Amino acid sequence: MPGVDMKLVLRSTRVVTPEGTRAASVLVDGGTIEAVLPYDADAPDGARVADLGADVLLPGLVDTHVHVNDPGRTEWEGFWTATRAAAAGGITTLLDMPLNSLPPTTTVEHLRVKQGVAAPKAHIDTGFWGGAIPSNAKDLRPLHEAGVFGFKCFLSPSGVEEFPELDQGQLARSMAEIAGFGGLLIVHAEDPHHLAEAPQRGGEKYADFLASRPRDAENTAIEGLIAHAERLNARVHVLHLSSGDALPLIAEARRRGVRVTVESCPHFLTLTAEEVPDGATEFKCCPPIREAANQDALWAGLADGTIDCVVSDHSPCTTDLKTSDFASAWGGISSLQLGLPAIWTEARRRGHTLDDVARWMSAAPAELAGLARKGAIEAGRDADFAVLAPDETFTVDPAGLFHRNQVTAYAGRTLHGVVRSTWLRGTRIAADGVLAEPTGRLLERSR
Repeated sequence: MPGVDMKLVLRSTRVVTPEGTRAASVLVDGGTIEAVLPYDADAPDGARVADLGADVLLPGLVDTHVHVNDPGRTEWEGFWTATRAAAAGGITTLLDMPLNSLPPTTTVEHLRVKQGVAAPKAHIDTGFWGGAIPSNAKDLRPLHEAGVFGFKCFLSPSGVEEFPELDQGQLARSMAEIAGFGGLLIVHAEDPHHLAEAPQRGGEKYADFLASRPRDAENTAIEGLIAHAERLNARVHVLHLSSGDALPLIAEARRRGVRVTVESCPHFLTLTAEEVPDGATEFKCCPPIREAANQDALWAGLADGTIDCVVSDHSPCTTDLKTSDFASAWGGISSLQLGLPAIWTEARRRGHTLDDVARWMSAAPAELAGLARKGAIEAGRDADFAVLAPDETFTVDPAGLFHRNQVTAYAGRTLHGVVRSTWLRGTRIAADGVLAEPTGRLLERSR
């Protein structure tokens, strides 16, 4: 695969820009988009021209919710495998979550350990969230100054002992501290009391697992989060929303000026509880995949802008942890490589366009994290692209996935949208399933 061309022109009859999709030639100089030109514009002398025909040129996707688990649980995943899967799926930037690795990203020292592990392995640009846990309030500002993009917390048990949840008093104190230096708090919002009161039955029945993680747990946690954010004038983000019931709460809070944003995930938007077979714990995640009617509400929230972005929550594990018992199996869905085609398959069925998909999966996550050089095909941005054949289909074969453990809820599904190639700062890093050597950079917060 070629290195960076000082002058490169990518030409397509369908280029997705902030102003809409149009035929265009994108001029790249030294890894940066210099201009978006008319389709038939003459290429500068000496420039290499890559004619993509009718394949769509999208901005590289930005996935702000990835559990890489490296170091410490690299048998679950790792920077080498995760970033290869991301590149194969059209993702050019990811932000790594602070837990499931050992150590968790809860101090500057731990951040430096993780950065050292990631640097030689990253096929795409990679940044890091910090963690907010009961014992590290003193570490939040130093982590912010060290360049993390914000802080994740849980309001219910995280599933790993080294990353405990915050109670309401601890949440308020951490939020106040983070608001004091203009940071962002991102929240796994499920209320522990509602979870404790829900029926907890082990076994293989998905219906029993779904009953154990009720919508009320999300709704109550989000209501409380909004109240704290409004009182403290804090900036907060709701992670992996699965309950459509919470959307009116969020919309009303925004009308009052509360600084709250929200994401959802491909599995909530493309999979339904009704289709999950008993014992198929590759579908287990927390909060859970809910019913088809609830999914319709989530799509309505995307359409009206209440849901800002769509990110993977890629949370893999080893195959042995996906036992047939929904109560004991690890909760997480692996989807880094498949998010774009999964969302595009359902979006096109519901009448949405690739302009919408680019906004949800590139522009909005970049804006959330303050990644000013990412998220759009326009002058001054990094030359990060995904080239998509939107009308071609493929059937998901887990053996063809690049993440470490080939377990996925999408196995056997036929999806629209084949990622032809992925480009990072003007370099083609993936093409037809062949990956280049790692050229990703480690990113730090710039605002």
